[in-house]
Amino acid sequence: MTMSYIFLALSWAIFYSLHTILAASKVKKNLEVKLGNAYKWYRLFYSFLSFVLFLGIVIQSLFIPNQVLLQKNPILLYIGYMLAALGTIIAIKASKEISLSSFIGIDPGRLSKTGEKLIISGWYARMRHPLYSALILIFLGYFLVAGTITSGVHLLSLLIYLPFGIYYEEQNLIRKFGKEYRDYQQKVPSVFPRFK
Repeated sequence: MTMSYIFLALSWAIFYSLHTILAASKVKKNLEVKLGNAYKWYRLFYSFLSFVLFLGIVIQSLFIPNQVLLQKNPILLYIGYMLAALGTIIAIKASKEISLSSFIGIDPGRLSKTGEKLIISGWYARMRHPLYSALILIFLGYFLVAGTITSGVHLLSLLIYLPFGIYYEEQNLIRKFGKEYRDYQQKVPSVFPRFK
């Protein structure tokens, strides 16, 4: 049983490591040179690979017997559903600020025509990484509702990865947008919004 959880955590480590490595500016620049015109489909390949790996983790999780960590409690269930719902709302609202077809890689020509712009409106005006905030809320909500060790491994893996993921993502954004992004960093918190 313990090996199942270790294997699940390792699967998340592979998923998150590939996510960070394949999104790195240096890797993308090298691939752009090697792939030439075919590079425009890199984002779609990256999205497809992420989806397949994530689906693999979900399937793997389904075969791990449920071992309860938190006993069912109506208050925890309510809080869990509310957190997951809030996370879903944030993810949907934040996604409206970006072009999903370009983000996934379905429309690679769109970014080259319009150029990438730093998004600082909507949820991005409250926090720099609203999609990560949404994931934290969804995974935490899922953990409170399911109360299993498996859901705890999902949440813990995310929380361990995020500081690294955010750091490397922000290094890429600084290279891309320079002072504009540094100014944005100074004004807007990373994952948890300021309430004023």
